[in-house]
Amino acid sequence: MKFIKAVIKKLKLFVLYFVRIVFAKNHFKVPFYKKLKANLFGGYLADQYALYDFDHNDRHEYLSEFDWYKSRYINEPFDFMLNNKVVCSLVLGQYIRVAKTYAVKNRKHITSDDDKITTYEDIINLLKRERKLIIKPYGRGKGIGVYMFKYENGRFYIGLDETDELGIIDVLKKNDNWMLTEYINQHKYLNDIFDKTANTIRLITLRDPKTQKIKVFFAVQRIGTSKTVPVDNGSEGALISKIDLETGELSEARTLHNHNVYEYHPDTSAPIKGAFVPGWDKIKEEILALANKVSFMNFVAWDILVTEEGLCIIEANTSSGVNIIQLWGGQRNGELGDFYRYHKVIRK
Repeated sequence: MKFIKAVIKKLKLFVLYFVRIVFAKNHFKVPFYKKLKANLFGGYLADQYALYDFDHNDRHEYLSEFDWYKSRYINEPFDFMLNNKVVCSLVLGQYIRVAKTYAVKNRKHITSDDDKITTYEDIINLLKRERKLIIKPYGRGKGIGVYMFKYENGRFYIGLDETDELGIIDVLKKNDNWMLTEYINQHKYLNDIFDKTANTIRLITLRDPKTQKIKVFFAVQRIGTSKTVPVDNGSEGALISKIDLETGELSEARTLHNHNVYEYHPDTSAPIKGAFVPGWDKIKEEILALANKVSFMNFVAWDILVTEEGLCIIEANTSSGVNIIQLWGGQRNGELGDFYRYHKVIRK
């Protein structure tokens, strides 16, 4: 049985290598021979070749996209809990605030825990009452398939675009395997920067191989733009600002789609660099306590929305893309690389 599982894992990684690396959509213009070099020698995306400036930097200092995919198995056999957002929300909701799940669509059937929401018309009525709702796939990441529904002054919206009831229902019908959740109102400091997206913190906890204690490893503030509404995902081109782990201060923001540096938000001109996450010490304390509640997880990438009432966990992930970490320098010979080596994700 172990042999069969090992073979299946290898096959999955082989497929991912071609689908997500060799044939991946790229945002940087990279010559074809450099793209092949990046793909074949280490499993880097063509975008990573440009983003990490391999013309001037040593690729051996950086973790690759393929390294990230292999890291998804670090939490086995418990990784399924975080890979399914519905299950994850149910588990974490015992310990901390999570976004309420109103309904789930699976295999074309809509269900809810009280059987009050079972039709598309029920969802329309819920939207009229709640004003804003979020729909997202419960088994995918990178902000793919996420929509914000809004009802305001008798009008319906999907993101910033006006629609009608039929437009909302059409999205709900065309997509399957989604969960419908409440819209969480974020803290003023986030609205002051950009209020058209929920701007989440990606905070990573891991079990330190040296001390065997769970620690906060890394954190960034993600900030949406007019081009990424309704999501703040770096993979969609949103801004990423590194958080000082001691003080909660934000650095300048960067993006995965170009080499620009933003000290101010490009849409609102609000300052990013030098802003502070309010209640940062308490956030770290609460996340460490939560991580220890699920101590069988050696690595968790928490997506946190800060509200006026405290933090809310939007979701938790069993791995994290390495790009948002390595915008500030390669990690192959750093703490994350050492962690990957300890778990045999990489060898050198």
